[in-house]
Amino acid sequence: MNAMILGSLIEPGLGLIVWTTIVFILLLVILAKFAWKPILTAIKTREQGITDALASADRALNEVRELKSNNERLLAEGRAERDNLLKEAREMKESIINEAKSKATKDAERIMQTAREQIINEKNAAITDLKNQVATLSIDIAEKILKSELTQDEKQKTLVGNLMKDLNLN
Repeated sequence: MNAMILGSLIEPGLGLIVWTTIVFILLLVILAKFAWKPILTAIKTREQGITDALASADRALNEVRELKSNNERLLAEGRAERDNLLKEAREMKESIINEAKSKATKDAERIMQTAREQIINEKNAAITDLKNQVATLSIDIAEKILKSELTQDEKQKTLVGNLMKDLNLN
């Protein structure tokens, strides 16, 4: 008996199978009519959202890559421009230094030439002054000698005679 009760519990009856099948089919019809469409729509919406998110992520990744390449290009351009500016600054510095050296050399040469001319002028003036002083001293000495020599008549006559001879010869 126990086996029979146990067997009847384990084996479903024909009525149970029919009712289970009817309930299952009814459940499928109700689900198909009311639940499947919203579930499939939600799944499609979710799938579309995931697809859009992936596409958006790909676009963002491409934009990031593009921005990175643009940044690298701009960085390279900036470095090149900095190098050019430094090169121009060095060239300008060298040009200014060379120009200053050239101007200093010209100024030094001009100052040296002016100094030479001034020295020559002062030397000529000193020589002229010295000649004038020597001439004055010579005249003073000659005058004193002549005064002392010409005090005697005989010496005056001799001197005048010698001067006359010199004049006739020239």
